[in-house]
Order: sequence, then C-alpha cells, then structure tokens
Amino acid sequence: MTAGRQSKGKGSVSRWLVVIVAGAVIATILGVYVVFWAPNTTSLASERAIIVPRGSSFKVALDSMKAAGVIDVRWTLDLAGRILGLTKTIKTGKYLFPRGLSNYEILTDLAEGKSRVLVALPIPEGWRMERVALQCGRLLGADPQRFIALCDQQSFRQSLGIDAPSIEGYLLPDTYRFLWQTSEEEIIERMVQEFRKFYVDSLRVRQESSSLSLNQVLTLASIVEAEAVLDRERPVIAGVYLNRLKKRMRLEADPTVQFALPGGPRRLTYSDLRFVSPYNTYLNYGLPPGPINSPGRKSILAALYPENHSYLYFVADGTGGHIFSKSYSEHRKAVQSYRKMRREAAKTSSS
Repeated sequence: MTAGRQSKGKGSVSRWLVVIVAGAVIATILGVYVVFWAPNTTSLASERAIIVPRGSSFKVALDSMKAAGVIDVRWTLDLAGRILGLTKTIKTGKYLFPRGLSNYEILTDLAEGKSRVLVALPIPEGWRMERVALQCGRLLGADPQRFIALCDQQSFRQSLGIDAPSIEGYLLPDTYRFLWQTSEEEIIERMVQEFRKFYVDSLRVRQESSSLSLNQVLTLASIVEAEAVLDRERPVIAGVYLNRLKKRMRLEADPTVQFALPGGPRRLTYSDLRFVSPYNTYLNYGLPPGPINSPGRKSILAALYPENHSYLYFVADGTGGHIFSKSYSEHRKAVQSYRKMRREAAKTSSS
C-alpha cells in the first residue's frame, strides 16, 4: 500500500511538472508573440504620421509614436528594440505608418526607413535664397541660417562648380521632393544639379556667342524675372536691358535697388535710388555683381534669346504688362499716362 501511494504521488508531481513546463512554454511563446509579432495598434485611422528629427533618441521616437497613436503599448516596443539591438539605428524622416503593424515591423521600418515619405518643396520663380532657406526650414525642418551660410561659403560654391559671389540665382525654381530633414548641403546640391540639367550644351553655346558669362546671363535673367509678369514680355524686357548695355546707359532697374536695400523689397522712393551699393543700377553702369533672385527657365531663356528691337525704356501699363519706348520723350509720355491712370484709380477706390 505504501509503495502504491508513493507511485501515485510521483505521477501527480510529474503531471504538474508537465503542466507547468507546458504553461511556461505557452507563456513564453505568447510573450514573444506579444512583444514581437502582435499588432501594436487598435487605431481606426488607416495611417498615422510621425516625424523623427535629426539626432533623435529611441525614447523620443517612442514618445512620438505613442502620442500620434501609431502604437498602443509603449513598453513592448521598447523591449523588442532592446532585445533586437535596434534602438540606435533609427533613420531621420517623416514616417507614415499603416495600422496593424507589429513591433518587429515598426522597428525594421525605423531601421530601414521604408515608410518615410517625400515632402513636396515648391520654390516659385523670383524667390531670393533667404526665402528659399525659410521654405526649406518650414517644410523640411532644415536650418535656414546654415542654408544661407553654405550659399555664401566660397569653398562650398567651388565644390559645386559655381564661379560667382553667391549661389543666388543658381537654385533653379521647381517643385522638389525631399525626405524630412534632408541635409542643407543635399538640398542645395539638388537644386544646382537641376539647373545644370536644364542648362544644356546648346544653351552654353548660345551664352558663349552672346559674350556674356554664365553669371551675367543669370543676373540679367533675375532682373527680367523681377520685372516681367507676362511671359511674352520676358524676351522684350531682356532686349531693353541689352540695348542699354550696348549704348553704355545705366540699366536703372528698380529690382536691383530693392535687392540692395536692407529689409527686403518695398516701394522705392527717390532717395532710395541714391543708395550706395554695387547692385544699384541707377548709380553704376553695367550688370550688378550677381543675380538678385532665382530666375526661372523662361527668364533664363529670355536672357539668352532676347527679342531684337530698338526699345530703351518701359513702364507698367497698369494691367500687368508694359509700355515700351524707343526714346526718352516717348517714355515720359508713357510714364505720365501711367501716373494719370493711377491717380484716377485711386480716386475711384476712395469714392
């Protein structure tokens, strides 16, 4: 009887051991599943966006994902990242995560940057590089001050093959797409590359035949960009300034004075026209030292292929276009007509 009871006791212990071991195995498998493979979000939103800034720690990324609703349980993702050694491999960028991802999928995505999205960066024609820098800061998280410093840095300009006082004028206007917080160097390099792609051999040959340097072509194009509203007038305006250059007349282009004045573009006064600067074409002969904005493709083509005419002056016609004149007396009449129209318009608006 004693031996039988001992045998039964051993059997009970063995069964309990089996149950405990089986339970431990199941619990381990379940734990591994929860930590690595179970969906870590119950959000109803199809996608959630987060931004991982440059230099962010894994903790910051976790906080961002939790706050954005990308994940429901923070500690499991933290544990999975530490086990897999993926806490120091996250890539900078703006991510768009679909719902239902597991911790393993999220971690590998952060390590490889698969869900990073490209951010549209529109750069309109005629913007100065300071405004381009601010746009990059606003939309891409770039550092505007560093952007400007690079544009003014001689060694960086030389590395891009730019022989000019600044990169102003070489940042081709377009709508670009970049990853969030792409480096300032890469952004500038891409814009200059797009300019190089546009400025093909045939345009270089045309430039050489015009006796203008590349910097002078872009300088003229930037003035045209600032003056022209109608595309059809761009070659005409370019022709006016080239005619004045040939006759050794000052260009007297208002946008060059606006560029020279501190504080940005504004309506000019007569005293502004005497502001001392190499960019003031009311005081200096010839083209200014460099471009005054980022000219677009049409203005660059207008500078290379100007209209052949005898105009030396132009003034706004009040409808977006200009009145062109061959003599100063004609120009004075056009200016008087324009001023009269403005006075009448002011009276109408005030009445």
